[in-house]
Amino acid sequence: MTVYIEDVFLENFLLDGLLLYLSLVCARVKVRFPRLIAAAVLGGGEALLFPLFRVPVWAGYIMKISGGLILPLTAARGSVRAHILTSVIFFALTFLLGGVLTAVGCFSDAVAVSGVFFVERVPVALVFSVAGIFAVCVVHGARALYAHTKTERSVYRCRLTAGCRTVTWRGFADSGNCLFFCGKPVGVISAAGVFALLGAHPKAIGRMKVGTIDAQTERPVFLADRL
Repeated sequence: MTVYIEDVFLENFLLDGLLLYLSLVCARVKVRFPRLIAAAVLGGGEALLFPLFRVPVWAGYIMKISGGLILPLTAARGSVRAHILTSVIFFALTFLLGGVLTAVGCFSDAVAVSGVFFVERVPVALVFSVAGIFAVCVVHGARALYAHTKTERSVYRCRLTAGCRTVTWRGFADSGNCLFFCGKPVGVISAAGVFALLGAHPKAIGRMKVGTIDAQTERPVFLADRL
């Protein structure tokens, strides 16, 4: 089997660069492209140097893990926490992408078993196609996770009291809430919350117009004794 050095370097350079970029984005560390490119070059260089050493399997794992730790340290700039978080995410994404590529290779008969090792013959176009889809999924997943976390930080457990009834409800602290009724601020609650607090036949103290993005509706206003 003929192995071309430039192909090995370029493939590892691009994949390491992609994984490092995703790790920085997920860790919310500022991406500095000169450092990212330098780390990707180191990754490509490691892929060329590693096969030149004849070492035991356990030593090979130590060398690979050590090399994997150097890349995030080179790409990330910031606190110790940023370095650790970037490294953990980098290893997790590396194992995840490797597993996905192995699975795709097995389904496409591009991975064969030779003794106790996997021998990969995955086309480069397939590798980068899968890596591209993987990157899109990771970026969208990270954004969704951080958006959900940001929302949850503004959610509080509220205790509402009306007469002899007390209800614990989840409330979202919205600084953009401009609802007022008779000069007093108004919070929004679902119908289920109203029924739980005021019973099956709640009595409204009035009605108010509520404007949304696409329409304006009229809603009943209820009064609680305490929030």
